[in-house]
Amino acid sequence: MATVELTKENFDQTVSENPFVLIDFWAGWCRPCLQFAPVYDKVSEANPDLVFAKVDTEAQQELAGAFQITSIPTLMIVRDQVAIFAQPGALPEAALKDLIGQARALDMDEVRAKIAATQEGGQTPGSQDPGTPEA
Repeated sequence: MATVELTKENFDQTVSENPFVLIDFWAGWCRPCLQFAPVYDKVSEANPDLVFAKVDTEAQQELAGAFQITSIPTLMIVRDQVAIFAQPGALPEAALKDLIGQARALDMDEVRAKIAATQEGGQTPGSQDPGTPEA
């Protein structure tokens, strides 16, 4: 599957209709972003069952702002409409493949239970990351 260009118009639909979405927040002027792009594309070809998407932070400033993207490239993984990973920095191919493997292995019922427990305990959802795979 080709990489999908996400905009504020198609973001919600893409994430809600696909169980596993990787999102690369990038910009055309960002050298690390441009260096990461071929790695991202290569790994996307090896994982045709996943949606690989890109958000041009210059063209989609509102979307980047909604996710508080302050450094690019930033990679985000959304499984079953839950953001399970978000980290700035370009990854080497082996690290990206490993990260995908860890994300695939997560028990999403367990992740949701941890999020619910965290919210019930009065913590903000971002104060503890219940199921984030290690990069």
